[in-house]
Amino acid sequence: MIRTSRAVGTLLRRAGALAGVLLVAGGLVACTEEAAPEPPTNSAPVIVPGGPGEEASTIAPGEGTAVEEEPPNEADVEFVQDMIVHHTQAVAMAELAPDRAAAADVRGIAARIADSQGPEIDMMNRWLERYDKPTVDTDAPDGGHGGHGGHGGHGAMADHADMPGMATDEQLATLEAASGDTFDTLFLQLMIRHHEGGLTMVEEVRRTGVNVRVQEIADDVAVTQTDEINRMRGMLVA
Repeated sequence: MIRTSRAVGTLLRRAGALAGVLLVAGGLVACTEEAAPEPPTNSAPVIVPGGPGEEASTIAPGEGTAVEEEPPNEADVEFVQDMIVHHTQAVAMAELAPDRAAAADVRGIAARIADSQGPEIDMMNRWLERYDKPTVDTDAPDGGHGGHGGHGGHGAMADHADMPGMATDEQLATLEAASGDTFDTLFLQLMIRHHEGGLTMVEEVRRTGVNVRVQEIADDVAVTQTDEINRMRGMLVA
């Protein structure tokens, strides 16, 4: 009976010691978790793009990174208005393709142009409204301004024969009368030239414009239309 009591006591003492070890270990784990170091903060400088013709600058992390948008100058406004006119003709040409083109890839590139440039026209007119500049009414016969700012009309098609890449009335009439393979070839030739004219306009506003948003629009036009030019050239030689 005495031996049994001693054995029980020994077991109780061992259990108590084990519990103590577990409590200490748990405490160490908790302390370790509480003392875990915070993730390192980013110490790399932030690059802020400069305006057209200016070099980029750097600021320390945590400093304000917002870039104040320069109000548009005359070059910015003219680029946006002219690009709306330019897009309007491209969409008109592209909308001829579904009923006239023979090749599926020509119909496809035409649909891509119409689907992308239509919304871009709306976006650019909203930009003009933001700065109270004359918008371009692409539905009016002469593409007159929407009346903002009290300026004179800005024809969507009239008086723009000298705009880079624009097709003439005679070329548009020939395209509209064509069909099949003849339409495909003429459409690709005219649209490639049209896009190349758009790239010329982009390069001009990159040199003379000051508004950041207009520079972004110009960059988007350059990327999209360069890709489409390459696609259409491939279709011509296929």
